[in-house]
Amino acid sequence: MSAIELRPMCKEDWASVSEIYADGMATGYATFEHQLPSYEAWNASHLESCRLLAYSGDKCMGWAALSPVSKRPVYRGVAEVSIYIAKDARGKGIGSRLMQTLIKESEKHGLWTLQSGIFPENTGSIHLHKKMGFRYIGKRERVGKRDGVWKDNLLFERRSTTIGND
Repeated sequence: MSAIELRPMCKEDWASVSEIYADGMATGYATFEHQLPSYEAWNASHLESCRLLAYSGDKCMGWAALSPVSKRPVYRGVAEVSIYIAKDARGKGIGSRLMQTLIKESEKHGLWTLQSGIFPENTGSIHLHKKMGFRYIGKRERVGKRDGVWKDNLLFERRSTTIGND
């Protein structure tokens, strides 16, 4: 694998992003989603800032983006993490690079808390979040169904050490 380059995501990247997203969906433990959204739907549900891609040569190896947790002004500094790594790129440090950069970008944009809901089976994501300073805050039991099976969701959060401490 050649060097990994991180860059902002744009609309033209949707084909690569959605392919990796579909791979994540196929695992059965990355998301409750079953169907790929259109770019327009995905775009409307994610912040315009803090959208990142990891490339090796001309191949997209992963992506990360943030979604607002609420439209209420009090939660303007809180966002939910989405991070997906191509199946042939997992375990190679790409998630760490994306997450480190996502954290820095989120703080540049005034976000003080990042949160994630992770299926218990997604041990790679749990490990990544812990490694990046997220703390386990609890479990939502049987919060939703995936393929007809009730699933738990583990909640992780990371508070900024530079934003929201005043």
